[in-house]
Amino acid sequence: MRSVLRRLQPSRALPVALVATAFAVALTEPADARRRGHHRPAGGYNPPYAAMVVDVKSGRTLHAVNEDALRHPASITKVMTLYMLFEQMERGRFALDSELTVSAYAAAQSPSKLGLRPGSTIEVEDAIKALVTKSANDVACAIGENIGGSESRFAEMMTRKARSLGMSRTNFANASGLPDADQVTTARDLTILARAIQDRFPRYYRYFQTRSFAFRGRTIGNHNRLLGAVQGVDGIKTGYTRDSGFNLMTAARLDDRQIVAIVLGGKSGASRDRIMADLVRSTLPRAYAGNRQTPAVVEVAERARPAVVADAASRTRTQVASADADEVETTASTAISEPLDIMPSRTTTPGSAGMRRPASPLPSSAQAYAPAAIQPSFPAGGKSEARLASVDAPSRVEAPVRSVATPRITPTAWVIQLGAMDDEDKAKSMLAEARARAGGMLGKAAPYTVKVEHGGATLYRARFSGFSEQDDAQDACKALKRSGFSCFATRS
Repeated sequence: MRSVLRRLQPSRALPVALVATAFAVALTEPADARRRGHHRPAGGYNPPYAAMVVDVKSGRTLHAVNEDALRHPASITKVMTLYMLFEQMERGRFALDSELTVSAYAAAQSPSKLGLRPGSTIEVEDAIKALVTKSANDVACAIGENIGGSESRFAEMMTRKARSLGMSRTNFANASGLPDADQVTTARDLTILARAIQDRFPRYYRYFQTRSFAFRGRTIGNHNRLLGAVQGVDGIKTGYTRDSGFNLMTAARLDDRQIVAIVLGGKSGASRDRIMADLVRSTLPRAYAGNRQTPAVVEVAERARPAVVADAASRTRTQVASADADEVETTASTAISEPLDIMPSRTTTPGSAGMRRPASPLPSSAQAYAPAAIQPSFPAGGKSEARLASVDAPSRVEAPVRSVATPRITPTAWVIQLGAMDDEDKAKSMLAEARARAGGMLGKAAPYTVKVEHGGATLYRARFSGFSEQDDAQDACKALKRSGFSCFATRS
């Protein structure tokens, strides 16, 4: 468990006092507790704070505080739950009038909730509105179970979806945001989600503007007090647990300007709202008003990205002791193959690995995205590490990787890796796109691929050489992540 959280950490360490506080706090408060008693924590309440504002059209960061530090998302989790539901609706699996079945487990979730009975059903459209307004945990769990078969399975799907969007430090353990030590994210990751759900589902995004809705004789209001109160704000979601503090994801647009903003760890709902209102009023006028310069946030598969990005089974990992150092990869008994120079064009034969389940499966330790840098973790919640295998690979290597590449160039001391594809042309395409979008940051970097075979599957690691220092490699990765790529720095 500790290794899982360490690999999700960014490079900047949380103050020791905050870590000690996190260990001391009991995870007992319901997500988005609505009653006033839950909104007035005892004196001295000081949840860890983070915030970020991004200009949607330019991609420029307009404000950032602790944006890469791990935080609990609380009910902002439900934005991803709805992303997953909207995706199923887009595919035709569900319609607005489809019925979702409520299990006894879903019905037993802690408040805030609608109070649905086991065996009952709720229409999809009502379920959407219940999450947006009431932040109903029983409904969120029911959505997860109806999509994934179980909430735990759905949480794994959510985490994989987060990785595919570039949310490299986010892990989901449930569909609602109820307290769980494994449920972590960052302000930066949440800005990606806030943009992605608008870009991908403009037809359904309007539900986040719902002020209230009628359900079986009740009128349920929205917890988001900024709707209609702050000019330009059009959504999207609040969140609260004792550990997380008062969270808010906001989108705003005015006079051809558009931003997304995240505030995590407010001391009260009112103070969180004041902070967000001030951020919107101060940053929205500074946002770019011309045509959008940044591409829409899309998933990895849509950009022909990796089948397995950080093919973790191919190597053992050595954790760096320094709190601000990225994870360093070292080879085990089998050496990493030599790089292939990708500059000359040539024809390659795709390997046997499929996008999701290759004919000869990769080991379960293979992960979807590279781990982030190290930071003191939130307290472990007794969860099994095996449950998070799709997020963070265990150190055990099931079988060695056979080196099959021909040497062409000599990597520098540090390199960066964007992913591992099942076809070399896809790896080259990824590198070309990264160079085009990163500007001068990769001007002197040399793109190359590394071909490896494992269990009958052929993968091509997409890498850039040209970094003599670790800091330079990490800076390049940060720039790529801001452009929506996954990236990690490693010794060559």
